[in-house]
Amino acid sequence: MKRMLITGAAGFLGSHLCDRFIKEGYTVIGMDNLITGDLKNIEHLFKKKEFEFYHHDVSRFVHVPGHLDYILHFASPASPIDYLKIPIQTLKVSSLGTHNLLGLAKSKNARILVASTSEVYGDPLVHPQNEDYWGNVNPIGPRGVYDEAKRFQEAITMAYHTFHGVETRIVRIFNTYGPRMRLNDGRALPAFIGQALRGEDLTVFGKGSQTRSFCYVDDLIEGIARLLWSDYNQPVNIGNPDEISIREFAEEIIRLTGTNQKITYKILPTDDPQQRQPDITRAKEILGWEPKVSRAEGLKLTYDYFKGLSKEELYNSAHRFESLPK
Repeated sequence: MKRMLITGAAGFLGSHLCDRFIKEGYTVIGMDNLITGDLKNIEHLFKKKEFEFYHHDVSRFVHVPGHLDYILHFASPASPIDYLKIPIQTLKVSSLGTHNLLGLAKSKNARILVASTSEVYGDPLVHPQNEDYWGNVNPIGPRGVYDEAKRFQEAITMAYHTFHGVETRIVRIFNTYGPRMRLNDGRALPAFIGQALRGEDLTVFGKGSQTRSFCYVDDLIEGIARLLWSDYNQPVNIGNPDEISIREFAEEIIRLTGTNQKITYKILPTDDPQQRQPDITRAKEILGWEPKVSRAEGLKLTYDYFKGLSKEELYNSAHRFESLPK
């Protein structure tokens, strides 16, 4: 039976990956330090013999007994609120953590797929963004701890591939949404739905003219699986090219939720990207992949999930950062 390590297993994407590969017949080891992850996302897996969980920070030495066939590195804070509150941990997990896991992959002769991001493109001067674009990133700005950590992650991954011959894969993930997102993580979709469910006005930053492209989680997971099983070692964009402005997106959420909230405007955060739209030509040609779930369908599924949350989950922050090591 194939054996796989998934880091960030209790997070939004990590938990969906655990589900997918257990369903595929893999034995899965989930690893998470629970800084931003939540065990509720994977509690349904604890009764399965094919799943085991390690509470561990991958920024420290990683040891997994026995053989490993695959490693999926998805451990990282992934929203502006997270990496502004825990910048050092954000830098460590994609640098030290990636180094540790590449070393593990080398020692186990395992294939490793690392989760990069569209943030490597920064505030892009090329639109849509393709994998050959090198980006427009402010390394010392507030988002630099995430952007540059992911850029380093890609560099060290390719170094292990070219120098040590490690089988590596790099996925550049664009905005993704779906069940198990955190309402309080600061990204547009959960923020808007949370505000609507609480009866609050929806907050848009800047004029709302900045664009994003939202991919439903099931489509993303399919693209990641295809990349893992492929023979391609260069970065691949996975996302939905259906672009929409943030203001229009807020209006869609108001219609979806049937609320009467207004849209309020606040100052645009520093270095907030003005455009996000993936060029997925490479994914189409190499992986035979493109998104299938429409935004209307995906938003309905996501809204139904958030409506099922308790009032406590809806109104209270589920994650605390006060006691973290510096």
